[in-house]
Amino acid sequence: MLFGLRFFTFIRSTLRGDVVAFGAIAGIPVGTHFERRADVAAAGVHRALIGGIVGRPDAGAESIVASGGYEDDEDLGDVIIYTGQGGRNPETGRQVAHQSFTRGNAALVTSCLRGIPVRVVRGSTNAGYTYAGLFRVDEYWMEQGRAGFQICRFRMVAEEEAGEDRVTPPQPAKRIATTVLRIVRDTKVSQQVKALNDFTCQVCGTRLMCVGGPYAEGAHIRPLGKPHNGPDVLENLLCLCANHHVLFDHGGFVIDEGYLVLGLGEPTPLLGMTKPGQQFLAYHRSLWQQTSILTSENSLMLVKEWEE
Repeated sequence: MLFGLRFFTFIRSTLRGDVVAFGAIAGIPVGTHFERRADVAAAGVHRALIGGIVGRPDAGAESIVASGGYEDDEDLGDVIIYTGQGGRNPETGRQVAHQSFTRGNAALVTSCLRGIPVRVVRGSTNAGYTYAGLFRVDEYWMEQGRAGFQICRFRMVAEEEAGEDRVTPPQPAKRIATTVLRIVRDTKVSQQVKALNDFTCQVCGTRLMCVGGPYAEGAHIRPLGKPHNGPDVLENLLCLCANHHVLFDHGGFVIDEGYLVLGLGEPTPLLGMTKPGQQFLAYHRSLWQQTSILTSENSLMLVKEWEE
């Protein structure tokens, strides 16, 4: 189901006997201030008194609280680089264990894949809490945090900014509709990698023919924009069909040092006329090194541990 981010306001569904509330809450405009966490919960903006993420893996995330409780959090205003839950010592606030894509983290993954906007609340016990509006989960990945442990990371973009490309020129991003709303960049370098590979997917060998000509997508291996800051160069691009582009961006498979595709059953060689740079492939692998792709030969899951 495709969720329209502009006119998405409020959806209720009953799953496993629980009521899940997505979108904006009637009567609570952006900027509404709450003195206490209990007031935020009573208003239905973030229903948990403890915990930064409200949601379920099978349904998606309703809301998060961005309080700066994790040392790796980055709040850039319209963009938030949010650290997932888990692995933190509640007494010291320090990260003491690895995180995984489970529980609330898995709920945010679902929101990303289904295009479900998430309510964001900023604040803390001392400063109070402010409703910041709806944010889209633009992407997610795994990386090593400052404390040396693997943490789940989520790039969240304010709904008003969801269709803009203010960080990564050279050309405005083009919005297309698939199973979720996503940004497809079609720069000159992207056109080049597609032409060199004759618009044929370098993973499955499919060449899609549409009215007017062939169709393929240029997939950046190290993503453009913060926090990845990948370059728009030929060595950082693959020519993929739409399906494998989505899988690649969301950790469905990786490519090893020998240009073998891992995660889609038996390893297969990367096809095509272009060879991506090893430094970019290594970066992409590092984003998913704690997921099932690198620990299970036959996994087709985007993440391994959605259920406890």
